[in-house]
Amino acid sequence: MTVPPTARECDAALIESSLADPEAFAALFDRYSAMIYRYVSRRLGPESAEDVVGETFLVAFSKRHRYDLEQRDARPWLFGIATKLVARHHRAEAARYRALRRSPVDGPVEGPDDRVAAGVTASATRPALAAALSGLARRDLDVLLLVAWGDLSYEEAARALGIPVGTVRSRLNRARRKVRAALGDTDPTREEA
Repeated sequence: MTVPPTARECDAALIESSLADPEAFAALFDRYSAMIYRYVSRRLGPESAEDVVGETFLVAFSKRHRYDLEQRDARPWLFGIATKLVARHHRAEAARYRALRRSPVDGPVEGPDDRVAAGVTASATRPALAAALSGLARRDLDVLLLVAWGDLSYEEAARALGIPVGTVRSRLNRARRKVRAALGDTDPTREEA
């Protein structure tokens, strides 16, 4: 979750000041690297995540002079760069989903009843979810994971991918339908009475 611009210097101002003082760009890394790491790690695994995050910020730094300073929040721009870099690693991502699909279901973890029940449900659906994700078209998968794992709004996902918001909505709807169908038209996160 990002901190409101009123509580900190907006991203556009940091990028603009980094043109004269390159060290100012480090604040963006400090602000967003953990968020982007979580997103990339879920897509490619932790082995590749650090490299892709580093590469994301190197690309962003080298292209900062072309950043649209009207966009106060750089998060969609950074996630867009990361998503493009992930696309280069798509073979590793597809292999990760295949491995998850084949991996045995983990047992429940110790803890409160709610966590155990949620863990059992999530573990049981992991192979089916991995199969559903590996079967999605790349463009649908990118939208779904930017919204679900990147915690981007539809508008931010559209900016990240350089597509209209309506396209994000239709791709997300299609991806959700396919994933839901692969899970037997059930939502494992909802308790049934």
